[in-house]
Amino acid sequence: MTIVTKRVGAIALATTLFAGSFGAVSSGATAQDRALAAAEQQQAETASTRIQTAQTEADPEIRFVPREVVQDIPDSPETPAAEEATYSAESLRQLVAQIDTSEDMSREMMCLAQAIYFESRGEPLEGQLAVARVIINRAESNRFPDDYCAVVTQPSQFSFVRGGSIPSPNTGSAAWTRAKAIARIAHGDLWESPVGDALYFHATHVRPSWAGRLSRRAQIDNHIFYR
Repeated sequence: MTIVTKRVGAIALATTLFAGSFGAVSSGATAQDRALAAAEQQQAETASTRIQTAQTEADPEIRFVPREVVQDIPDSPETPAAEEATYSAESLRQLVAQIDTSEDMSREMMCLAQAIYFESRGEPLEGQLAVARVIINRAESNRFPDDYCAVVTQPSQFSFVRGGSIPSPNTGSAAWTRAKAIARIAHGDLWESPVGDALYFHATHVRPSWAGRLSRRAQIDNHIFYR
């Protein structure tokens, strides 16, 4: 009986020691896993900070901000003064008289005014506005170049253009002053033209073959307009 009791006691003691040892190992492994995870997270945060620092040092203009930054878009310097002003006129002639033509014009506006001057200065103001409207419509259409100068100087379109260049107008004439005013009115869409969305026109004394294939919009004095 004494021997058996000792063996049972020894087995119980060994079991207790083994369980305690396993628990210690298991607890140690869990602590190591937690420590490893914490170290990996710290390394990731450190790497992210280094990347941001390196980017900022490489480009001093880069700034990391916690929220969106919204900037106002400045007005285009090409916007003519006539487009910003408010006018009250009962006729196109009255409106032309109100337009300030003393300010400098951009290259695009100069091309538009020159086309009005050379193509229609002998026409009534409504006819000059109609010619300007066609040029603007072309610049807005995907069938033609996308700016006034390119539209006007496009080969075989306007007879006054020579070698891709627009001649200089008589800048001291009343006709040139009116052409500049009409250009600003047309560009700012300050007066409605009966030609609407017309893209083509010709003088009444000619009969081009293409006219029969297009939709006629209006006739103003010596010009007929089509789309």
